[in-house]
Amino acid sequence: MTFQKLKNFIEHPYIENFILVLITVNAIVLGLETSPWVMSKAGSFLVMLDVTILGVFVIELVLRLVTDFYGFWRKPWRIFDLVVVTIALIPSSGALSVLRAFRILRVLRMISSIKAMRRVVTGLLSALPGMGSIVFLLGLIFYVFAVISTKLFAQAFPEWFGTIGASSYTLFQIMTLESWSMGIVRPVMEQYPLAWLLFVPFIIMTAFTVLNLFIGVIVDAMQSEHEAEARVDRETMMSETEVILNEVRALRLEVAELKQRSEK
Repeated sequence: MTFQKLKNFIEHPYIENFILVLITVNAIVLGLETSPWVMSKAGSFLVMLDVTILGVFVIELVLRLVTDFYGFWRKPWRIFDLVVVTIALIPSSGALSVLRAFRILRVLRMISSIKAMRRVVTGLLSALPGMGSIVFLLGLIFYVFAVISTKLFAQAFPEWFGTIGASSYTLFQIMTLESWSMGIVRPVMEQYPLAWLLFVPFIIMTAFTVLNLFIGVIVDAMQSEHEAEARVDRETMMSETEVILNEVRALRLEVAELKQRSEK
């Protein structure tokens, strides 16, 4: 079997769907291995099934490397698959026994196998530069309010506002709106009635404004990614259509030439 036939075989939709099924089965197996009752009943079978599926993953990656070595390294998702499978191959005994927990990372191969999930992850990654400025803005807001709240409330509430770090964590809890009113703000207002003048603007600026900027940047990035894929698909379709039209024109010329020859 030539390399091209091997490449066509490993990239066949049936094979890719089969790998996707194995990823799903592997995820279920790894989940069942966390149950002592299941392991006592079918532990050896699950371990054997896990090793078998890992072997299939290794064979798949080896075939992809052999059939298209340079192309393999130009595809980030293939490199991601290689890293995930390599982690699973590291011996999980002794000091490395903690790595057994990371075998579940093999489930993340589903991201590279499903186009819609790849689009979401690619959109998130492309949104990171735009999110950097928002993170910096959020950090400035946190620092300003942490300094103010530490100076105002450190003496009365040292556990919440004793240091800038403690104040930042408390403000983070307030930003998430988790027990912010009855748990933190109202107890503070019992000693500082005007404390709401600090916390309400902070919530408005963070929970209701800055965090929504994150959503806006991510949505815009995903929309751009979708438009880029649609543009590539349109260009591919146009190029294929052009090829077909050229072939039709060539056939028409051949037919015309044959007709002229027959008339002579």
